[in-house]
Amino acid sequence: MNIIDEHGRTFRTLRLSLTNACNFRCVYCVNGDTKGAAEAAPSAVSKLHYTELAGLVKHLSGLLDIETVRLTGGEPLLYHDLIPLIGALKANGTKNIKMTTNAFMLARKAEELAKAGVNDINVSLDALDRDIMKEITKGDYVDSVLEGIDAAISAGIKVKLNAVIMRGINENQIIPLLEYAIEKKTGLRYLELMRMGHFYSGRFDEYFFPQNAILEIIQAKYPVKSDAVRGPSATAKMWTLENGFKFGIIANESEPFCSDCDRLRLDNTGHIYGCLSEEKSEYIADIADDKDALTEKLAEALKHKQPLKFKGSPLTMISIGG
Repeated sequence: MNIIDEHGRTFRTLRLSLTNACNFRCVYCVNGDTKGAAEAAPSAVSKLHYTELAGLVKHLSGLLDIETVRLTGGEPLLYHDLIPLIGALKANGTKNIKMTTNAFMLARKAEELAKAGVNDINVSLDALDRDIMKEITKGDYVDSVLEGIDAAISAGIKVKLNAVIMRGINENQIIPLLEYAIEKKTGLRYLELMRMGHFYSGRFDEYFFPQNAILEIIQAKYPVKSDAVRGPSATAKMWTLENGFKFGIIANESEPFCSDCDRLRLDNTGHIYGCLSEEKSEYIADIADDKDALTEKLAEALKHKQPLKFKGSPLTMISIGG
C-alpha cells in the first residue's frame, strides 16, 4: 500500500517533539496563562522512554525512507535523555539529525551535540535588541543565545537563524538580524506569524507582518540580486542579495506551501500529526511493529494535510514543535 495522497504528497521528513517544556515564553507561542502543557496532546498517555521513541522513528523510517530527523520541543535541550536518544537514532540508521532550539543552553552543550552527531541547528532569534528580546521571550536571554550560536559555529554545526516578525514588536530588527547573519555566515529565515495557539482565535491581524513588508524593509537598504526560489517541499522562499548572501522567508499566510508539504510530526507520547492545521493525531506506539497497521495510521495522518492553505489550529508550538 503506497502512502501517498491525491495531491501526490507523502511523508519524507520527520520532526520529533521531545518535550512540551520550555524555559522561554515567547509571545507568538504561548500567552500569559500557558504553563507549557501540551493542551492538545492526549494527557492520559505516558511519555515514552527514549529507546521507545528511537524505535518508533526506526519503524517510520522503514516505511517512509526517512533519512533526516529534526528534534524539536518545547525546548529539546531540556530533554534529559537527549544524547542517549541521538545515539539510539544513529544506531538505528538515522543519517541526519537536526535540531531547533532557543539556544539558551547551547553554549555548554554544542560540542557534545556535535560529537553525538547533530549536524544542523535552527536557532530561534527574534531580536538582537535586549529590550525587544525581553518583550518577546519574557526573559533576559539574548547574551546566552548569542553565546550558544558562537559555540555551535565553533563546534562545526551548521546554524540557521529563525526570526518570527511581529508588527509593532520587532520589525525594526529585520536589518540588524540580516547584518548579524551576514557577519556570522549563518543562514537566516524570517517567519510570518502563524494562526496557532492563542493567535488562532484572536489578535492575529494586529500582529501579522507579511512577506512583502519584510522584503520592502530589506530592499530599501540591500538590493536583491535575484527573484525568490522555493525548492520542492521547502517552507522558505530564498532571495539572494547582491553580496551573495541568501535569506529566506517562510510566508505561511501570504504564500502557503501546503501543496507539496512532506512533513510528519511525532510527539513524545507516540502520537503522529500529519498537519499543524489539524488537532487530530494518530497513536502509533502500540502498533508500530505491525507494518500494515502503521501504514494505515500514516495514510490517515496524510489525510489531515490541507490541500492548499494552512487554516490555523489551537495547537501550540510548545506542544508539538515547529
